Amino acid sequence: MPVQVGDTIPSVTLKYLSEDGMKEINTDEIFKGKKVVLFSVPGAFTPTCSAKHLPGFKEKAGEFKAKGYDLVCTAVNDPFVMKAWGKDQGVAGEVFLLPDGNAAFAKALDLTQDLSGPNLGERGQRFALVAEDGKVTKLAVEAAGAFEVSSAEAILKEIA
Repeated sequence: MPVQVGDTIPSVTLKYLSEDGMKEINTDEIFKGKKVVLFSVPGAFTPTCSAKHLPGFKEKAGEFKAKGYDLVCTAVNDPFVMKAWGKDQGVAGEVFLLPDGNAAFAKALDLTQDLSGPNLGERGQRFALVAEDGKVTKLAVEAAGAFEVSSAEAILKEIA
């Protein structure tokens, strides 16, 4: 069953590429004791993700920070792709890009989708969630192919 409001964010260790090289981070470090908006995109450098989803959160980053929220974007991509995408999108310091190369986090949340048809394999669904101290307080999962409920604007309305 997919993660639900009231659930604890699963503890998963992932790898990301920092300025100092490859690092590990556990989702507990990201969520415990913090207010976080996590949004998931099917893939870095894909059309909606690069033209709308991530740019929307970048544009509204100051509004989220003013409300005390950290922004985290996850995708089933490797650390090298996520690092390059972050540089391309200019999100350093505004949105932490969390690579989920093996879909371990997406699977733990039970929010995966099969995109084998367009040759993308197993990916995370497009969604956004709000968490406080590791507990999900809001969840917005998109219908297949949609981009409505998980946008930065929609989530800002939810936490107003």
